[in-house]
Amino acid sequence: MRLLQSADPHLDSPMKGLVAYDEAPVDELRLATRVALGNLVETAIEQAVDAVLFSGDIFDGDWQNWGTGVHFVSEMGRLREAGIPVVMVAGNHDAESKLTKTLRFPDNVRVLDTRKPDTADYDDIGLAVHGQGFATPAVSEDLSANYPAPIAGLINVGLLHTSATGRPGHERYAPCTVQGLIDRGYEFWGLGHVHRHEVLCTDPLIVFPGNLQGRGIRETGPKGAVLVDIAADGATQFEHVAFDAVRWAMLEIDASQSLDLDDVIEQFAAAARDADHGAGDRLVAARVVIAGVTDAHQALAANEERLRYEVIAAAADVASDQVWIESVKLATSARRQLVAGDDAIGELVQELAELVDDDALSEALGEALQPLKRALPPAPELAIEEGKLIKETVTASHPATPQGRPTRTEVEA
Repeated sequence: MRLLQSADPHLDSPMKGLVAYDEAPVDELRLATRVALGNLVETAIEQAVDAVLFSGDIFDGDWQNWGTGVHFVSEMGRLREAGIPVVMVAGNHDAESKLTKTLRFPDNVRVLDTRKPDTADYDDIGLAVHGQGFATPAVSEDLSANYPAPIAGLINVGLLHTSATGRPGHERYAPCTVQGLIDRGYEFWGLGHVHRHEVLCTDPLIVFPGNLQGRGIRETGPKGAVLVDIAADGATQFEHVAFDAVRWAMLEIDASQSLDLDDVIEQFAAAARDADHGAGDRLVAARVVIAGVTDAHQALAANEERLRYEVIAAAADVASDQVWIESVKLATSARRQLVAGDDAIGELVQELAELVDDDALSEALGEALQPLKRALPPAPELAIEEGKLIKETVTASHPATPQGRPTRTEVEA
């Protein structure tokens, strides 16, 4: 049995903040979620999958216009023509209480109940899909705890929109444990809500496919769904398939070895070329972060507007219009240098420079300083205990302190 499981398409999710970018490819970005859904449908048909499964947040919320629903109906209609059933549950964004607009879906689409666990069984292909959608946006109980026992003789799959045991950046909805899901006895769990692809268990397979299309710089890298093959004995194999139309990328440039602006731009151009090749024919939306302690800092910081457009021009040169620069962030700093001058400090700097260049004198100074190093107390050690910073030092003999015993100074951390 071959299944294609997706979650969090967030169809027609607005790309917030695009108005701030004059050069933004607005149409490509706004249509990205629709194109990604179309890519999924195309692959489902090409692979002749037995079913397509959605684990919540198909929609980003109440439809801004009817076109969102019409587009989804149209894509599901393509699957119906190919004889592919669709099973879906609602998530927190498209919870039953949030959607005021509805359209009749094609008859190959089964939306599982939000009031109690529900099952869509397909005896003809040997599949049972269990799940429960969100009636309201915030669900705090473990919905999976009440899912039904597996149906004998069928491949059993669970769909669940959940934060599992909790994930950074995601609200704690329908929490559950991996062991709790394993105990249900299903062959496969397709989860939703967490936008990063993650495999929680391989036997049975429990997986977050991640969202279908990245919607901003916090959602970088390939986005898509999982193609799952389940044998009659329950053994599973799977692969993550990218369906995103726009690939978000963070291009971090280490300028520590750069001498000037040209060096930095050459390094960026190589990174942009790699990002373009890695994304195939997709548009790459990139944030560029230039960091490091570097000799090029002054040249970079002197005119940040020029820096931005040098980066944009370099991207156009190596990738035509396939790499759009969302922003350029400068996080460099200059090297600290001691400069020999006419004062006492300047004379010392000059003498030290001459000493470093003279291997014999440098070695002699090191030997001369060894007695001083041995006479100095050890460097203080710091530790943190119960929220307090503890500084330990070895004291000399003191009436209240035995010789050589460390004393402790507590400072609020």
